[in-house]
Amino acid sequence: MDPLMVYQPPPFDRPPLCDSPCARLVPAPADGIAPELFHATSNFPEYVNLAGYGWTLAPESRMDAVIVVSEGSLAVTEPRRLRAGDLVVVGRSENGEEGIFVHPDGFSRHHASADKFIFRSRGTRETPFSRSYDDLYRILRHDREHGSIVWVLGPAVSFDKDSRNAMQGLIENGYCHALLAGNALATHDLEAARFGTGLGQDIYNQQLVPLGHYHHLDVISAARAAGSIKAYLHQAGLTDGIMHACEKHAIPYVLAGSIRDDGPLPGVIGDAYAAQDAMRQHARRATTVIAMATQLHAIAFGNMVPSYRVEADGTVRPVFFFIVDMSEFSADKLANRGSAQAQAILTNAQDFIVNLWNNLQT
Repeated sequence: MDPLMVYQPPPFDRPPLCDSPCARLVPAPADGIAPELFHATSNFPEYVNLAGYGWTLAPESRMDAVIVVSEGSLAVTEPRRLRAGDLVVVGRSENGEEGIFVHPDGFSRHHASADKFIFRSRGTRETPFSRSYDDLYRILRHDREHGSIVWVLGPAVSFDKDSRNAMQGLIENGYCHALLAGNALATHDLEAARFGTGLGQDIYNQQLVPLGHYHHLDVISAARAAGSIKAYLHQAGLTDGIMHACEKHAIPYVLAGSIRDDGPLPGVIGDAYAAQDAMRQHARRATTVIAMATQLHAIAFGNMVPSYRVEADGTVRPVFFFIVDMSEFSADKLANRGSAQAQAILTNAQDFIVNLWNNLQT
């Protein structure tokens, strides 16, 4: 990994942390209820000073969860999952005063300039992204073999022939270990496979096809009759696209439903909390996340993903999170919801994914 991203643990052997008290643990008063003054987690590395065990790193952390302690080990969980009597870490300070330490600087990069004022300190549409792309190529090549690459996609990637082909190529060549999306991405990818259209427009020349606005509805109906996306692909003889690549290469996918869905396709999870649980399984394993052209899914998954991962050998590595969107607003909103480690690449979905595939396939 990049030597600038080597993890630096907190100095627990020096004041004030060496003098910190042990954290206070309070039983949950009832199922699904956290005790008063519970500590709400962030997605940064979080340590708890446990009596008899010392400073202990939570194996994962994420936004707005709680820490449960059992026999010297920490588990981060949603308050709705608490059971009466679970020992929950309480305390609202984060610098060791109550035995809790949040460590946001473990992967801080070192900058050569010490100037107090600099231009272009914030990423915008004017930011050059050459370094961001080079970093991403390197990270993806590493994590193809040594990590878990999770894609969070909006339907825009399936509306263009080249971007759809590029995403299929990435899946087929090991650059996707899980795919998260909504009903629309899968629907319009299947529409493209069946009719060559996306919302009734030809995915190459963008010309409207007569009665093309029925195509995605016909696909949904046929897939529901088939009973599953896999069965529909087989029955319709479809042999290309994103969903076909996932099924062919046994790549797990989670399709989370929304209130505006048509149909939806079979396999789309309509229960929001069930979808959250399914997505969280991949959040726990993720080492690199690429969220593209989907603001709501990006923010949702961003809140589930830790900024770090503890490997089997105890090494702490970063979890990389890239948000790809044409709008600065999407990246800003993600950061404002707590995913401050997210790196934005501001461009359209087609340019990004085609550029990525052209470089990774060489």
